[in-house]
Amino acid sequence: MNIISYNVNGIRAAIKKGFINWLQTENPDVVCIQETKAHKNQIDTNIFDYLGYNNYWFSAQKKGYSSVAILSKIKPNNIIYGLDNNKFDIEGRFLRLDFDNFTIISSYFPSGTTGTIRQDYKMEYLYEIQNYVNKIKHKNIILSGDYNICHKPIDINHPERHKNTSGFLPEEREWMTNFLKSGFIDTFRYFNNQPEKYSWWSYRQNAREKNLGWRIDYHMVSKNLENKLISADILNNVYHSDHCPVKLEININ
Repeated sequence: MNIISYNVNGIRAAIKKGFINWLQTENPDVVCIQETKAHKNQIDTNIFDYLGYNNYWFSAQKKGYSSVAILSKIKPNNIIYGLDNNKFDIEGRFLRLDFDNFTIISSYFPSGTTGTIRQDYKMEYLYEIQNYVNKIKHKNIILSGDYNICHKPIDINHPERHKNTSGFLPEEREWMTNFLKSGFIDTFRYFNNQPEKYSWWSYRQNAREKNLGWRIDYHMVSKNLENKLISADILNNVYHSDHCPVKLEININ
């Protein structure tokens, strides 16, 4: 099974940039999408039906903001929209599909870059996610999405410049360490310890061309799926967004 996670920074904009042709060529089994910035009725979903995807959308109350989706060629047994916490669910940040042998979650973690209030909100979300997965630890979990955190210095350009920046703060990185210790694997780092492998670049100052990036998009999987992992990759040559897709191949059927 091939699983993609992709912050598209606006699904309608991504479609105009060739997202559908790329999706048809890449042909993943599941796509976890973040930051769709759209409600389902604002998108022609027939194209996803044509490509064989069941598609599920959980959108923010505010139009053009946040929101997540999952495209899946396998029909889920159960769909859960949100965390059952209105503080976060009004922003459309969490969508879960349950299958026979595993659970897939697409999550768009908050950014704290706009100030203290949003940073506090982000930290609350992190602890809400940890509490949530603690309650479903009996399931084989694949938690994919834009975490808006670089875990280690290897995951960010010039780490010394960003030590006081949201996304690389000590408390965020500590949360990530503890999250992994709670029973998860960072699948990309499981296979690849090379530096300068990023999934997001600022639109400013030609950051992508200079590879001044951050690795903030992840497939985290339950440790009991370790022997099912086949490969993980960052598809940094795909250009529909300021992020690029991240890919996981896993033998889970």
